[in-house]
Amino acid sequence: MFLILGTTIGAGYASGREIWEFFGFESGLAICIFTVTFIISVYVIMKISHESKTKHFFPVLEKLVGKKLAHVYDVLIVLYLFSTTIVMIAGGGATLEAFLIPYWVGIAFFAVLLILLFIGNTNGIIRLNTIIIPLLVLGLFYALFSFNISNSHTWLFDISKQYNWPAAFTFTSLNILPLIAVLSAVGKEIKDIKEAKIASIGSGLVLGSISFIYNETLIQIADLLAEYEIPLFAILRGEPFAVFIFMSVMLWLAIYTTAVSGVFGLASRFQVIIKLPYWILALVLVALMIPFTRFGFSNLVAILYPLYGLINLYLLITILMYPFIDRLKK
Repeated sequence: MFLILGTTIGAGYASGREIWEFFGFESGLAICIFTVTFIISVYVIMKISHESKTKHFFPVLEKLVGKKLAHVYDVLIVLYLFSTTIVMIAGGGATLEAFLIPYWVGIAFFAVLLILLFIGNTNGIIRLNTIIIPLLVLGLFYALFSFNISNSHTWLFDISKQYNWPAAFTFTSLNILPLIAVLSAVGKEIKDIKEAKIASIGSGLVLGSISFIYNETLIQIADLLAEYEIPLFAILRGEPFAVFIFMSVMLWLAIYTTAVSGVFGLASRFQVIIKLPYWILALVLVALMIPFTRFGFSNLVAILYPLYGLINLYLLITILMYPFIDRLKK
């Protein structure tokens, strides 16, 4: 469950920027639809991974879209994970600049921590998420509830004013690729289908709850968001300095967990082709990524994200339809 949340709650989500760009006003229904589609999607991916005892994402793609399209999505996932992990490494270095650590020193520190986690087995990655993600989730809940209580905000849900409901599908589809990559890599570790049910429902409800509260909070400070690159800092304005520092550290750790998930997904895919230990693959991948951090790779990702969103809509439909198609085949 924490592995799923750690993959989804990256820097964009934790900062609030991703939520505000997709949701915003009149999005209560959209977040409810997203919660349901997310739960179904995660369950289907985990079910296929469990049944096929997968070690990487290609067998899952093959089951969902067929052999020919699976090769297309195979390349897309590699590009997606590679590009977003570069941005995370650059973001890790940039975040540490706030603590007066030079950019390249921050990147080197981030890269070393990234590689060290892969020495050993995949349980280290799951353990990382079980420590960091509860702290991040609790920190977000505290900051959001604290803001709403101090501002005496009343949440209203008017079903007649929910024009933004289609955003649920594009938001879900954007999160599909990293989830397929990461969950497929632990398919062989899933011992029972009940684990998939608990993990999908639990992570979906947590993510849906945070998304709704976060979005409602951001609506209250909509006029201020143009002044802040990271909306979370606008929410933390009136909080004690200790809370601000804690959430800044949590934001850095959210970047770290997303980068770990990206490298994990890539390493598990390439290990089938190149029989090397995870840590060596992680070392090679991170070494290839670091030079790109100097070019401001975020511009390229800004172009790729909408493209991934559109292409992934087809993948999302196949995931949502899979239980019905699978039952008809049987």
